[in-house]
Amino acid sequence: MNQPIPEMLQKGPGSRAGLYDLKKIWRPEWFQGNRKRKNYFEGWYIKSVSATGDASIAFIPGISLNKENPHAFVQVIHGKTGDTWYFKYAVEDFYFTPNQFAVKVGGNYFSTDGMEVDLRSENVHIKGRLSFSGQQAYPASLKNPGIMGWYRYMPFMECYHGVVSMDHEVTGQVSINEKMSNFAGGRGYIEKDWGSSMPKAWIWMQSNHFEDPGSSFMLSVARIPWIGNTFSGFLGYLFHRGTLTRFATYTGARVKSLEKTGRSVTLGIEGRDFYVHVMGEQEERPGNPGALKAPMLGKMERVIHESIDSQLYVSVTDKNGIPVFEGCGSNAGLEMTGDISLLAP
Repeated sequence: MNQPIPEMLQKGPGSRAGLYDLKKIWRPEWFQGNRKRKNYFEGWYIKSVSATGDASIAFIPGISLNKENPHAFVQVIHGKTGDTWYFKYAVEDFYFTPNQFAVKVGGNYFSTDGMEVDLRSENVHIKGRLSFSGQQAYPASLKNPGIMGWYRYMPFMECYHGVVSMDHEVTGQVSINEKMSNFAGGRGYIEKDWGSSMPKAWIWMQSNHFEDPGSSFMLSVARIPWIGNTFSGFLGYLFHRGTLTRFATYTGARVKSLEKTGRSVTLGIEGRDFYVHVMGEQEERPGNPGALKAPMLGKMERVIHESIDSQLYVSVTDKNGIPVFEGCGSNAGLEMTGDISLLAP
C-alpha cells in the first residue's frame, strides 16, 4: 500500500460532467456524486475479519453534502466492543479517482485493493494498512446493473445500494490505541449506499464467514418511498460454490414471514424456485450494537445501531424441500432500524 494513489484528479464533491456518468450505472463502486447535488450522501462500507475471527472492524469513508454542515468523514465500528468513532473532514479533503473505487479522505485512502488509515482524536488513534485480493465482485449486466436490479435505473430513489465485493482475502494490521490486530488470512466484504436519506425502517444482515469458505450472504428489507407512497422492498443474494442466487422484490420473490423478538429477527422468503429462511441474532453484551451516524437529506444526523459480531442462521431449499445451502455465518453485520413492523408482509 505504499504505491502512489492512482490519478486522484478530482477534488471535493464532484466529477467532470459527462466523463463517466453513464458508465457508473453499472459500476456502483465508483463515486456516484457530482457538484450539483444537494442534500446528498455517499459512503462505502468496508468490513474486515481476522482469520481466527477474534478481530473485526468496519470503516465507512464518505461525504455529506448539505447547506448547513457539508463535510467528508470516516466512521469506524469495532466488532468486539461495539465502540464507534466519527472522524470529520472538510469537503475539500475528499478526493476520488474516476473509473474506479479509490477515494481519499484527509490522509486516509480506501480502494477495492486495500486501505490505509491514520485517524486521530482526543481519545483514540486508529492506524493501519490492509490489502485485499481475490475480490468476488457482484455481477452487473444491462438487465441487472448490480444488486438493485432494474430499480438502479430509476432517477428518483431515496437511497441506492451497491455490493462491491461479496468476499475477498485480507492481509495487514490495524492498531487501536497501539493495540494491534493482525488480519493476515482474514476475509473482507465491501458495499456502499448513496442518495439523500436512508429508509424510514430497515433490516440489514450480512456474513461471508460460513463453514464453507467463500460463501457470502446479504439481505436488506426496507420501507421505500415510491411515487407518493411507500412499499416494503428487499434485495439479497447467496453466493455459494461459485453460484449466485438472487432474491429480491424485482425477481418476483416475496417476504412470507418476518418476526423481531428482542435482539433477534427471523425471515422467510419464497422465490420462484426456492425458499430462504434466515435468523439473525445480536449478542447480548454492553456496548452492542454500536451507534453509527446515518443520513437524513444528506445530513449525518440520524443515529442507528449496528453489530458486526452477530450470528446468521441461513437455510436455502428448493421447492421440493431439498437443501441447497445451510450454514451459520459468524461475525455478521446486523442492523434493525426504525419500526420493523412496517416491513412485515
